[in-house]
Amino acid sequence: MPALDLAPLFRFVLVRTSHPGNIGSAARAIRTMGFTRLELVSPHRFPDPEATALAAGADDVMGSVGLHEGLVDALAGSTFALGLSARRRGVNLPELSPREGGAQALAAAARGEQVAWVFGNERTGLENEELARCHAMVRIPSVEDFSSLNLSQAVQVMAYELRMAMLGDDLPEAPPLHEEPPADAEKMERFYEHLAQMLDDIDFHKGRTPTTIMLRLRKLFQRAQMSERELRVLHGIFADAQRMAMLAGERGRD
Repeated sequence: MPALDLAPLFRFVLVRTSHPGNIGSAARAIRTMGFTRLELVSPHRFPDPEATALAAGADDVMGSVGLHEGLVDALAGSTFALGLSARRRGVNLPELSPREGGAQALAAAARGEQVAWVFGNERTGLENEELARCHAMVRIPSVEDFSSLNLSQAVQVMAYELRMAMLGDDLPEAPPLHEEPPADAEKMERFYEHLAQMLDDIDFHKGRTPTTIMLRLRKLFQRAQMSERELRVLHGIFADAQRMAMLAGERGRD
């Protein structure tokens, strides 16, 4: 399979971008590496003349930019997401180098999966709750005393690593992980919402904050990469647990 046949399976997602020039520069960066899909989550300003100018003619990218209010919408359809972070966070995710990330992303695309590269705000990066929606974290190994990399430069580094992986002699061996393809990010988010509600309904947290346990459960289920059929089974279990909790509550009031 020619390398460029896989290019449509990759998207680059910029979250809460502050400077419109970085959007244009990122569009130029991915276009030079053969990619065209750019998704924006709540950008500060877009469209903007500065973005158009710095895109330097990457018109096909700029003309098809996706605009989204939330990260889940931008990830819809994808089943493997890699979040870029300049520093270690409270979210315990597998940590990859750019080269390792490129190899894993290519392996996922070779299985037919849609892959998302997720980049955070220029000043704050990705928040923990945004990283929690990714399957792994990628850190560009910059020097410790000056680790701040421009957003579009980070996009260029990852687009380059991905293209180099695609230009390798052979695609990676990538047999399907499951008999059925993994559920996409949108269905997984509905699953997490149901999981959180079920835990509340059965009083699992018993007054404790649910944040930590939900982050750990997200990590567990992200690693599992469940199919839609498997999600339906778990939704059914959650619904039965909620029904039993409601009945127990009603008996307690009698």
